[in-house]
Amino acid sequence: MTIELIKRLLDACYKAKRIRDMLPPLPDGVTPSYIHFLDVIGQMEKNGTSVKVSDISDALNLPRPGVTRTVKEMEQKGYLTKKPSEEDARILYLFITDEGKKLSAKYNEQVFNALLPDLEAISSEDAECTIRTIERFYRVMCERRNDLDK
Repeated sequence: MTIELIKRLLDACYKAKRIRDMLPPLPDGVTPSYIHFLDVIGQMEKNGTSVKVSDISDALNLPRPGVTRTVKEMEQKGYLTKKPSEEDARILYLFITDEGKKLSAKYNEQVFNALLPDLEAISSEDAECTIRTIERFYRVMCERRNDLDK
């Protein structure tokens, strides 16, 4: 790795953020994290997991207070519902409501399905390599954050 390559990698990350910013606008009051949370919860439910706030926090490597705040917003807007565990009422499980399923399906169908034909030229291997690289770069930056602030 060279300094020039590090700079190019940072430029690519900037472009990746710009790509996210180019996605179509979400309905009023809906943030991109809502879609992300709905995707994570849906995937976990498919795998047979009863989802808690801590599961989302762990899956996305996000602080629990922020996840709790977003989940509360999503619940107030009718995208999620909470139900206590039958074994321990202190444990609250999250479930996607019909409104949440509609929002997730609409966004996935309209945006991601529309992108599929244009992105077929990118191989799965290239996409997986890009994901691994960005995740590793992110971990390094998180670990070095305090050192770089000095």
